[in-house]
Amino acid sequence: MNILILTQYFPPETGAPQNRLHSLATHLSEFGAEITILTAMPSYPQSVVYEGYKGKWFKKEQLGKLTIYRSWIFVSQKATIINRLLNYFSFVFTSLIVGLFRIKRHDIVICESPPLFLGITALLLKWIKSSKLVFNVSDLWPESAEKLEIITNKPLLNIAYKLEGIIYKNAHLVSGQTQGILDSIQQRYPGTALQLLRNGIDVTQFNKEGNREQFRQKHNIPADTFVIAYAGIIGHAQGLDIIIDAAARLQHIPNLKFVMVGNGPVKNQLIKSVMDQSLENVQFIDSVPRTEMPDVIAACDAYITPLRKNDLFLGVIPSKIFEPLFYGKPVLIGVDGEARNLFVDEGKCALYFEPENIADLVEKIQLFLNDAQLRETLGNNGKIFVRQKFDRQKLASQYWERLQKL
Repeated sequence: MNILILTQYFPPETGAPQNRLHSLATHLSEFGAEITILTAMPSYPQSVVYEGYKGKWFKKEQLGKLTIYRSWIFVSQKATIINRLLNYFSFVFTSLIVGLFRIKRHDIVICESPPLFLGITALLLKWIKSSKLVFNVSDLWPESAEKLEIITNKPLLNIAYKLEGIIYKNAHLVSGQTQGILDSIQQRYPGTALQLLRNGIDVTQFNKEGNREQFRQKHNIPADTFVIAYAGIIGHAQGLDIIIDAAARLQHIPNLKFVMVGNGPVKNQLIKSVMDQSLENVQFIDSVPRTEMPDVIAACDAYITPLRKNDLFLGVIPSKIFEPLFYGKPVLIGVDGEARNLFVDEGKCALYFEPENIADLVEKIQLFLNDAQLRETLGNNGKIFVRQKFDRQKLASQYWERLQKL
């Protein structure tokens, strides 16, 4: 079976979709599929095209058994709606050209969304080359963009919703990362063929223990400091200002530090907030390579995963939760709905705090600080739960079985 994975984001970029799609592609290849990736020149998250790719219209690479085709994309660090649309549609256009004239026909095209507009390329490739279309939804866009007020232009939103409907109705299969995503699609578009493709972790890849002392020494974190870490995109949806507010209320506690690892659009705003309040218990560290994540996790004593309070997130499972659980770290999770049901109620490997409720978060942090047995129990439960339910090889195997039925 020949499969084309169409995605704007792919390694060497780092991030949840990049890691998940690379893992999926690798496992599908191991199962016997011939995998081709059609993606953009890497630029995420700094919005700067990586060295070695600048100025190129087209580039072909080989990554193990994966054949990768890259096409030009418009990139700007000015975060305006026009630049965002130019970013999306430039790749829609160039990926279509490359897909039509550089890449052979494939049995199945798997298109990653967001961006939703990439579905235009996927539909055209499906129709012109008579391929089966699988549309993989990791975020309910444009619904999320509307509810988070990232996009407020009503005509643009109406066009996006109409496109969403056209794509779902013409896809042979729609897969989603959470049950909440699938439920929303089923409710709005009854009869759509659906498949759950949860995010997870490559159990065999993360088989090394991180170096706690080395990471702490590198970033001047004392050995006796209790570290609560966040690692990932520092963006609007995460609501990370709650961590700064909690740090302000707990600055009287000695040897407690909040470490935030990553980059993103609101990082400078959070840094300014820390400086304005003269907080010494918050430390920012730039994004680290994926290979160093075990060190980040080993260096912390607990992990925090917040999101803003929004009904949209009731069906969201933050991808950054899997690695700390895999390594046995207790997690503070500020995400209600499906994530709370899975990790707090079922897996019993995380402690829940209400999103955007600073008092609740402070209370749960103090509970962590004073109860080592609780932290150990949650950590041990997390190790077991992740291996049982979120092993990417097992998840990819289930997906492969569904693809073969197409």
